Amino acid sequence: MKTNPATLELSQDEMKTYGYQVVDAIVSHFATQNDKMPVAMGSREEMDSLFLEEAPEKGTDPKEVLDFVLSKVMTNSTNMAHPKSYSFVPGPSNYISVMADTLATGYNIFSGGWVASPAAAELEIITIQWLLKIFGLPQKKGGGIFTSGGSMANLTALTTARRIKCGQDFSKAVIYLSDQAHSSNVKAIRVLGFKKEQIRIIPTDIEFKFGLNKLKNCIAKDRLEGLQPFCLIATSGTTNTGTVDPLTDLAAICKKEDIWFHIDGAYGAAAILSKKGKQLMKGIEKADSLTVDPHKWFYQPYEMGCLLVRNHKHLSSTFTERPEYLRDIEGNTSEINFYDHGIQLTRRFRALKFYMSIKSFGLKAFRKAITYNIELAEETEAILRASKKWEVVFPATMAVINFRYNPIDHNFNQTKLDKINQFISEKVVASRKALLVTTLLHGQVVLRMCLINPRTTLDDVKDTLELCEHFAAESPELS
Repeated sequence: MKTNPATLELSQDEMKTYGYQVVDAIVSHFATQNDKMPVAMGSREEMDSLFLEEAPEKGTDPKEVLDFVLSKVMTNSTNMAHPKSYSFVPGPSNYISVMADTLATGYNIFSGGWVASPAAAELEIITIQWLLKIFGLPQKKGGGIFTSGGSMANLTALTTARRIKCGQDFSKAVIYLSDQAHSSNVKAIRVLGFKKEQIRIIPTDIEFKFGLNKLKNCIAKDRLEGLQPFCLIATSGTTNTGTVDPLTDLAAICKKEDIWFHIDGAYGAAAILSKKGKQLMKGIEKADSLTVDPHKWFYQPYEMGCLLVRNHKHLSSTFTERPEYLRDIEGNTSEINFYDHGIQLTRRFRALKFYMSIKSFGLKAFRKAITYNIELAEETEAILRASKKWEVVFPATMAVINFRYNPIDHNFNQTKLDKINQFISEKVVASRKALLVTTLLHGQVVLRMCLINPRTTLDDVKDTLELCEHFAAESPELS
């Protein structure tokens, strides 16, 4: 094969050379990422100065374009897999899954319907079955679908819940979630067209768990007013604190009240693979639907979310359409067309990376990694409690720890403490040596570490705390 720009082709030798260069760059990144700065910073003006141009009419040598991307794009992107990337929910990823994604993209596999790619559909069925078993959901009756992330999984779940519980009329429907529920759920509710007065945000208790009595009172009041409680969103691993709602109690309420029980486990559900996580996840098997994000604590590259459901027919009855142009590719009831189970028609082959990484490393390796993460957060808590400079605001829970600088030999008021901790975060991020940002707990500005990277060490944490203490000493409040 010869190079032919008109058909967007390279010769075989050029493809090999180019491909080797890309793989070499990825391998080098994996091998050296711990030694690089985790944080990338740049203003819009700075980025415009690097990239702003008209779409070129004539092409550029592919090697030149690749070199430019490696030197300017990749270096100006925050590395969420870095051992000192603690904020939001890091994305540690793994090399096997990266290469699996490369295969799926390289072969350009359409993973929407059975006829187009039976092997891809089968692998999605199999990996969904693995997840159903892990979370104790029925394997024969249950089902699911891989999505771009937790946001799309939650949207798919709530669309299904509305269809099953409300049919075509949801004018009196009411949905319940806690004040610690992930923002993607609120977005999904808005996308689905619910009005503000149809949403009940239930206050959490002092441990940031769903307030059961307040929920019961709210449901009773809504029924007395002639409304239709139809869905409750619980969380197994809140983003702020890692807290798991009382799933068994919430499941019992939903069963009694005939309410769809959705659990958003995008962050924490995978912790079920560890002993401590399994204890916290009691009741997760009672969900009507469950969101899991493999690109979080299953160590997959972006993008990969997942929705699991107790009854797979609920998905197909919600999303199946029969346009004329698909009439020749409908399979039988066992040959699943995943475009009938979700919003997307065109879908990438997400199941491959999950399949290949689980097959290559085994679940035992994932169990060890998750257990290590939980224990690392607990060790971090012990270090903080042994220090005269730090205060644990919320204990290590599901690999999340919240704390603040509050030395015992000072008597700072709340306003000063907030300013000091905000200053610490801003200086740490500006140094680019760690990604450590704040959140709010009980109105206090606190530092938050999410320690789900299996390559983060206790020394990494200690180095970061020393960095924080160094910047705390520079705070105007201490001068």
